[in-house]
Parts: sequence; C-alpha cells; structure tokens
Amino acid sequence: MCLWVTPPLWMRKSISSGWMVTQVLATTFTNSHTHMTGPSIKKYLIDISNINLEFCFLSAPSSVNDAVKVRMEGGVLEECEASAEVLRSDTMDQYRTFQMCERLLHSPAKLANQLLFQIPPHRQAMLIERYYTFDGVFVREVLGKKLSKGTKKDLDDVSAKTGVTLKSCRRQFDNFKRVFKVVEELKGPLVENIRQHFLLSDKLARDYAAIVFFANNRFETGKKKLHYLTFQDFAFCAGQLISNWTVGALDNMVEDMDVDLEKEFLQDLKELKILITDKDLLDQHKSLVCTALRGKTKAFNEMEANFKNLSRGLVNIAAKLTNTKDVRDFFIDLVEKFIEPCRSDKWTAGDMRLYLTHYTNSAHILDTFKHQVVWDRYMGVIKSCILKMYHD
Repeated sequence: MCLWVTPPLWMRKSISSGWMVTQVLATTFTNSHTHMTGPSIKKYLIDISNINLEFCFLSAPSSVNDAVKVRMEGGVLEECEASAEVLRSDTMDQYRTFQMCERLLHSPAKLANQLLFQIPPHRQAMLIERYYTFDGVFVREVLGKKLSKGTKKDLDDVSAKTGVTLKSCRRQFDNFKRVFKVVEELKGPLVENIRQHFLLSDKLARDYAAIVFFANNRFETGKKKLHYLTFQDFAFCAGQLISNWTVGALDNMVEDMDVDLEKEFLQDLKELKILITDKDLLDQHKSLVCTALRGKTKAFNEMEANFKNLSRGLVNIAAKLTNTKDVRDFFIDLVEKFIEPCRSDKWTAGDMRLYLTHYTNSAHILDTFKHQVVWDRYMGVIKSCILKMYHD
C-alpha cells in the first residue's frame, strides 16, 4: 500500500511560473495482503523558502484559526481555488515549517550552511531582514529600558498600548536581547559587528546599534516631554554619539565594544565650564555671536536676550556627563534647557541652525579659550542632535 506525500499549497506552483521541478519521495507501507512495495516518486513544482512571513511572524496572529481567517479575508481561497480545509492544512504546514526555520534565524549565518531548506541567497537575505524588522511604535516604548525579564513581563501592556500583537512584541524584544548579548562580547565597531553576525542591511544594523546603545546607557526616553520624538530621531542621535563620543570613535579595535562613552573625553568636557564661569569670556562669546547674527534673523532680539541662559544650559550639560544619572538624562536636558526655550521664542529650524553654527564657530576666536578640540567634538554632536530633535 502506498501513501502519496502531498506538499502544502504554498509549495505547489504552476509550470508557467518558471520554478524548478523537485522530486518528492512518497512514504511506502507494505501490506501483507498485497504485493505493492517500494518507493513511489511524484514530481511537484515547489519552493521550500516561500513561507508566508506576514502571518508567521510579522502580523503574528495569535492562533492558526486567526491566521486562516486573515488569509481568507485576503482572498487567498479565490486566488488559489482552494477549499477552507486545504487552506487550514496549508496554514498549519507553514507554521510548522517556519518554526523549524526560526531556529536558524536566531543565528543567521547558519542559514547558509544548513541542508534542510534549499533557500537561494537572495531569499535568505529577505527572510533574515524581515525576521529582524521591528515596529517603530513598539521599539519606541522599550527604547532605553533594560532588556531584562522584568521588561519582558510588561509586554502585555506595551502590546495593548501600541496595537502590536503580543506574539510580535515578544519576537521583537527577543531579537533586541539576542543582538545585545552577542555584540556585548565583541570588540570593534558596533554597527559592523551587528551587520556581520546577523547579516542585516546597513540601515537595519544601524537601527539595532541604536537600540543596543540606548539599552547599554539607559537613556531616558519615556518622559512626557520626549514623547514627540520618534525612534528615528533617537536612532540618528545614537549614531552621532557612537561615531564621536564613544571609546571606539578614535580606535576601532579597542577591547570594549563602542557603546560606552569615552571617560577621558567626558572628563575633558568639564574644562568647557570656563565659557560660563569666566565673565569676560562669556561676554566676549556673546558679543561675537550677536555680531554675526545681527540682521540675519527675526529672532535676533530673543537670541541676544537669552544667550547667557542658553549657553549655560549647553555647557552645564557637558560638564555633568561624568555622572551616570546625567548621562541618562541627556535628551531630557537638551529639551528642557535648550529646545523648549527656543521653541517658546518661536525660532525656526533655520534660526536654530544659524545660531548653533555661529555659537560653535565663535568659540575659536576667543583669546583665552584653549579647548577648541574638545569643544568641536562636543558641539558637533550637540548641533546635529538638536537640529534633528527640533520639530513639533
């Protein structure tokens, strides 16, 4: 007696699609009352890698029944001329196949070396990229939090708040934690380490680098005054900080991964306080900046009146970064001490760029100021971050 293996719906393709023919070996049973023995071969056109990612993990329905419903509403029955029973069987097949494939996706490099799934390289890249993709609204809720069991227990609330399914929230959180644990043992450039070990695109690797960087430094992102900022706002700022302020900014082969801010640089930032504690320097700096700005902006009067307060705000942020708590409050300090006062005076984005440019450059003309290198390293990042964060 011979039982034919029937591949699931997603494996069957028409000849016109141009997919290669693959042989499927049937399972053979020997019945003592018959003389039918031996394997039987039947040919199917299949693509083992054509998993429906949307319902396996992207939209992540909570059950097979929910997934079947989603697919039926999408018109798959009419498209494939299949019955509901066949669709349910196919959906279950896809879930099982994906569960086998998912273990390999936890270590993407293994995907290229395994023999279970014959997946073309371009399809492998797509599978990996989409598995590690994440929802902006979800990552915004967990950004800067410790990637711990305690945070994971709160994912029910995050799911309810964001509308992202709990299953998808857990997948994304586990991906964040997995990447963090792998790269924390590595030395060298963070983005490159993520790209090489998880085979992600440059853009996605940089986003994960931002997530790792925020988790490591525990930056505060959840306060109400920061709610207007998106994940991409923070990711941009993380890129600036990683490239300019970390231990790897000057030496790509340092023993630590470049998520830690360079302690020597943070100590040097204290020297900038002379710009606000030395009255002559403060007055001279104000004079140079206001001379450069006069006649170039409608907000000049406000800039002139608030110069000393704004300068104190930026310099004090720099001087306190040796304190772990003040590092965590970096973004809230930028908003409260600089962005909000400028916003209340109705500065435009152009006004902000003009002011920060002259504020930074004028320090080079100050006779007794001797910390230009540290100043430029600090203000280069501050200017970029503020310009990114200065929006509604």
